[in-house]
Amino acid sequence: MPIDEIEKKVSDRYAKAASTGEQMCCPTSYDMANLKSFIPEEVLKISYGCGTPAGLNTVSAGETVLDIGSGGGIDCFEASRLVGPTGQVIGIDMTDTMLDIARKNAAVVAANLGYPASNVEFRKGMADAMPVADDTIDLIISNCVINLAPDKRKVFREMFRVSKPGGRFTISDIVADQPVPQYLVHDAEKWGDCLSGALTLTEYMAGMTEAGFVGLHLVTSSPWQRIDGIHFFSVTLTGYKLPAETAVHSARYATLRGPFSRVLDERGTTYMRGIPQPLTPELAALLSRPPFASLFMFSETPQWLNREDPRWTAVFPEQVPCTWKGDYALLAGPFLEAHDDDHHVFRRGEPLEICSKTLTVLETDGYAPHFAILNRASQPVGGDAVNCAPTGGCC
Repeated sequence: MPIDEIEKKVSDRYAKAASTGEQMCCPTSYDMANLKSFIPEEVLKISYGCGTPAGLNTVSAGETVLDIGSGGGIDCFEASRLVGPTGQVIGIDMTDTMLDIARKNAAVVAANLGYPASNVEFRKGMADAMPVADDTIDLIISNCVINLAPDKRKVFREMFRVSKPGGRFTISDIVADQPVPQYLVHDAEKWGDCLSGALTLTEYMAGMTEAGFVGLHLVTSSPWQRIDGIHFFSVTLTGYKLPAETAVHSARYATLRGPFSRVLDERGTTYMRGIPQPLTPELAALLSRPPFASLFMFSETPQWLNREDPRWTAVFPEQVPCTWKGDYALLAGPFLEAHDDDHHVFRRGEPLEICSKTLTVLETDGYAPHFAILNRASQPVGGDAVNCAPTGGCC
């Protein structure tokens, strides 16, 4: 299906939804009671997406926020409240109906917030050719929109272009656990449902890394739909554009604390738990940010850790029989590869089948933030429990 045809069908679908009230994509978890205090009902009833943009929790007064696929403006108006009257918010959308509703309500929201004028501007444009100047955005948000763009890698490059050095993104989108087949890719209706355009998690995160972003990591994930054995699920991801000139850090070494026994970062550096690794200024700047900081110990001189040190962290599986329930784990950053203490090697975005004992490990506080868990079983599983190998390999 030609790109122009895809874009027109998606735009027409959302324009129709805006006029009929049709629900699109998957449900979000907005605090509607709070939003109703300053956002008109006309905007709230046409708010679509697959997750609440958690990145707005990181906004500071005076920052500039960009919303890709701003629709009726709900996320822009919440960003407006958070950045305050000295901040700026830019919303981009390709659908005139949505833009008309958003622009009409901008002044109403500003008045409800007590601002002398609206700090929100809505611009017509495409996600892969954004009408935004280079290096001007502190935070990019997007709620189940990039999925709709035929050329996502171009969108990722545009995001990197407009981000300030030191800027960041937090976006929610639908991804798949395996490549979407051509019969779905050419299904126009399922494009509007955020299904046909879904990349795998591996492809999605790789595209953002190729664009220049670093420190990509998972904020939240949840299942969405299963079609012909393909699992579509929602993820909210965050990443950074490092400053052009990195500030000098006192830390010259980083020692992996765990719970991973070994990890490989996006720059190709390997860290072994307990063994200090020399840092470049760029690596020091990156590892000092969430979610890396809690996983490492930083020092001016090499510092080793051993099992007796309370800063060493590890989670071992119980030495009991386990069962296979159809669960798969997908590493969602901030590393390209990570090893646990039971001989599993997790590669970013790739589903790895896990048994009940490994699932219990991955649900602990140290592991859980870094994984999306899917169950591929089509019906309840009743297999007998089995014992792990005597050498320690699980199942």
